[in-house]
Amino acid sequence: MVSPDNWITESNGIKQTVTSVLVVATGIAFAIGFRHFDSSGLTGSLAGFLLGLLLLFVGLASLLLGGKQVITVDTKRCRIVIEGKNRFGKSTKVIRFNEIADVYVGEFGDQEGGSISYHVVIKLKTGKETPLFFAYFEGQHEKSVAESRCQRLAQCLQASG
Repeated sequence: MVSPDNWITESNGIKQTVTSVLVVATGIAFAIGFRHFDSSGLTGSLAGFLLGLLLLFVGLASLLLGGKQVITVDTKRCRIVIEGKNRFGKSTKVIRFNEIADVYVGEFGDQEGGSISYHVVIKLKTGKETPLFFAYFEGQHEKSVAESRCQRLAQCLQASG
């Protein structure tokens, strides 16, 4: 049973898998579509072929190495637990509230017409920054969701003393 002192958020593994499959399919399409290129230098066909190989590699890596991330903010124990699970194993990182210097909303993406995603960033007293709720979390493209998570985490930190 989950304690009311825990705030648990999970990434969307299905969304990540679908995105990875689409990137693999696009890579295959580019590699096949541009496989007939001239060897006299960098041409549009060669660039398309190389882009296809890059997309194929990135998509396959995401399929193999991607997984689910579970973030638990445990106010009773005054810590954040970040669990990563993929096909090759599991990793756990624990950040104690007293190690955190600041919390703010981070942005990733192109502000000049591109797609921007938002996440919570924890700045540790050591200066190191750790992103939370980054990629494949519900509401990642809505700044208000990241602001709400940031505010909720700041309240947890404040309440802990």
